[in-house]
Amino acid sequence: MHFDLKPISNDAVAKALEKAERYRLLNEPSFAESICLDILAILPSHQQALISLLLARTDQFDHGLTMRSAEEVLPLIEGEYERAYYAGLIWERQGHAHLRHHELCSHANTYHALREAMKQYERAEALRPHGNDDAILRWNACARVLMHNPEIRPLPDAEFQPITGE
Repeated sequence: MHFDLKPISNDAVAKALEKAERYRLLNEPSFAESICLDILAILPSHQQALISLLLARTDQFDHGLTMRSAEEVLPLIEGEYERAYYAGLIWERQGHAHLRHHELCSHANTYHALREAMKQYERAEALRPHGNDDAILRWNACARVLMHNPEIRPLPDAEFQPITGE
């Protein structure tokens, strides 16, 4: 079934962004995603809407949404620091989704995802604006998860199949 979506007005963007954030906080990320898509339909490079869209998609990793859906937003985000930071966030949230699902190899996949997140956060740290330590805070959070959960470790190379963005 196909519907022609109705465009929102430019004047409604600020309130729509507030609603998207509210839906994310209410654990309704698919509604937040829909609102972001409505904003981006009229303002394709709106940075706050792109970031909210990426976050709403990462909020859905536990419900089967893939990393690729969030990663496709990354090239649209302006700034090398921002792209590195949000790449780290995608990997970190993927790692936590694996940890919650307790699937076969989930601990190894969690390890791989968190270590990849840490690499991206280190890249962001090198690019960060003065006074912005967000990447350090996220790196430390990943490190603490790994330090406090000894079961999260890589499998021997012969057994390990790393997760991909698919």
